[in-house]
Amino acid sequence: MSQNLSADSPVTPQLDYDAWRDLLQKLCGRYNSDGITATTFKGRIRSIDVCGFKAMDAGCNAGRLERDYRDVRLDGKDHYFVLFPLRGQSHMTQNEQVTRLAAGDVALVDATRPVKFLAEEPWRNLALKLPRQELVAHLGFEPQGGLVRSSGTSAGRMLFELIQSANGDPLPEPPSADSYMQLVVHDLVGALFTPSDQSSGSRHADKLFARVRVVIKEGFVDPHFGPAEVATRTGISLRYLQKLFTERGSTCSEFIYSARLDHAAQLLVRRESLHNGQPLSEIAYACGFHDYTHFAKKFRHRFGHAPGVHAVKNGRGGQVSVRSDADGLNTPRRS
Repeated sequence: MSQNLSADSPVTPQLDYDAWRDLLQKLCGRYNSDGITATTFKGRIRSIDVCGFKAMDAGCNAGRLERDYRDVRLDGKDHYFVLFPLRGQSHMTQNEQVTRLAAGDVALVDATRPVKFLAEEPWRNLALKLPRQELVAHLGFEPQGGLVRSSGTSAGRMLFELIQSANGDPLPEPPSADSYMQLVVHDLVGALFTPSDQSSGSRHADKLFARVRVVIKEGFVDPHFGPAEVATRTGISLRYLQKLFTERGSTCSEFIYSARLDHAAQLLVRRESLHNGQPLSEIAYACGFHDYTHFAKKFRHRFGHAPGVHAVKNGRGGQVSVRSDADGLNTPRRS
């Protein structure tokens, strides 16, 4: 991968050690450097906007840069960096992995974990900052920091060229274009750092889906509650929410209606056992339906009979429970 960002274009002013460290902390978190005195330190940092993400062009002549557990705890940063070495050679240590970095490589750094860089000469890196939650939601797994891909990968080259084009002060893009390009960036990162063993990704997806189910259980009685609200409350993208359900042979809307109808079935049996004469329209509204006609249509399609005869069909005084299948979808059964 050819990396030919100009070292001094646009010109970035040289910073003293304290100013360099403070700007580094602001942009990506707390790091400490050793092996050089303040009087001999030379460094530069420049912030870049890339498709709505933040990137950083930084370098210095310090031989050691480290972020320890205390730094992680104090600044609470929650993001990844995709790191492109532009000049110099170094060794990176994260998650008990020691890897060598040289110009043309691409690495993934997890800001929630300690990391150490040992440089053999003055160095310069380009780093793309990616919010953790958005990346994990898009990929469906948590990438492991400390991974390095050697020079020459097509995904790495495309991602670098994308950042490089933003480095040249391009014309501003409309927000819709940024949103689309962010998906492209996430896909390229996934192509670079998706592990061959997807079991960890599957476990993470299962945990997310369990959280989705809790959110639906807590919110389905609201008639305005839908997939967009589920995605927002869960903290994932609507696209990834849809992917979770597609993998399980359903949709989020179907799951919400299933929860509403299960609840309605329970209320109907309770109505019959208590002889309270609760209007069926009240039960429909209490389960999140806008109107009784829609409720009755959905109910008949699900259970094969009208809501008014449900208690009789299921046995007077019986109870309807909900069983969670292995695929996470709900089906009714009598108990």
